[in-house]
Amino acid sequence: MIQTIEAVIDATGTIRLLQPVQVTSPRRAFLTILPEEPPHPNETALLSEAALATDWNRPEEDAAWAHLQSAK
Repeated sequence: MIQTIEAVIDATGTIRLLQPVQVTSPRRAFLTILPEEPPHPNETALLSEAALATDWNRPEEDAAWAHLQSAK
């Protein structure tokens, strides 16, 4: 099955996928460079959000920071 995956290439040529990709063995891929810049100026924060959410969205984290949530 052919898949299209959105990615961002930085000025050094590093490619960052904007969604996870799972394949069962090595695959060939084509890369098309679009003429416009990415729509999100803060792409680093957006790219790390899913990975950080794994650690942040846990009951232990909620408990650790609960004292900051109390409104008095």
